Amino acid sequence: MEQLDLFRNQQKESWNAFSGGWKKWDELTMSFLHPMGQKIIDFIKPSGTQHILDVASGTGEPGLSIASLLPEGKVTLTDIAENMLVIANENAIAKNISNIETKVTDVCDLPFENNYFDAISCRFGFMFFPDMQIAANEMCRVLKVSGKIATTVWNIPEKNWWVTVIMDTIIKHMEIPANPSGAPGMFRCCKPGLMENVFQQAGFKNITVKEIEAPLKCGTIENYWNMMTEIGAPIASALNKAESNLKERIKKEIFEQIASNYLQHDLQLDTSALLITANK
Repeated sequence: MEQLDLFRNQQKESWNAFSGGWKKWDELTMSFLHPMGQKIIDFIKPSGTQHILDVASGTGEPGLSIASLLPEGKVTLTDIAENMLVIANENAIAKNISNIETKVTDVCDLPFENNYFDAISCRFGFMFFPDMQIAANEMCRVLKVSGKIATTVWNIPEKNWWVTVIMDTIIKHMEIPANPSGAPGMFRCCKPGLMENVFQQAGFKNITVKEIEAPLKCGTIENYWNMMTEIGAPIASALNKAESNLKERIKKEIFEQIASNYLQHDLQLDTSALLITANK
């Protein structure tokens, strides 16, 4: 339990601290992540008076898009970081979406009754949950029988160079302690069979896993660098420990690597995620 509490507190602190960066880059990041959210929506098919749970909502997506499809229904957006949900509420107001509620809560201890929601969406949350199995168990508990769940996680590092190019370059120049085994992290869920097993253990059935490829359209390398260093906690944390000349050297190497692989005037980086769907 001590480790669980440690992971929970670290995640809460990190996401709250970087909420400003996520708000600043909301248009770019949400455009990037839209295809993944759309696949979730395509599977759960929101309709009628359904009440849907969106877990790890961050700045509001795909929960707000789901709510826009449910004029007679409702979406409950949850996140461990209250600062992120403040932004989600602001985005809801800006989009004139009122059929939502937000609740700050840990997914490992959801404050809802059994068999409560018609469907559950969760875009890129599982990698960061304090305990993925407890989280899946809780989601299954609050989902109605025959209800649908859809989530996305990041695929293997080799298919997500847009992240690894930065971290690998930082590690090349700095001593960065490795994450403890089982600790939250970007590629925690990419091991073949892992998510299927987590869902099976939770009690879900009809489990499927599909790959989603979507470009990260940054426009320029500078945009990419600024975004990644302002929303990526591990990246910013490492670079904050580097002397200014080392930081510039790392930045220069990353820019050179990207420039040698992609067009610089219309930067679009390849990415890969996994869509996991199931029924209760």
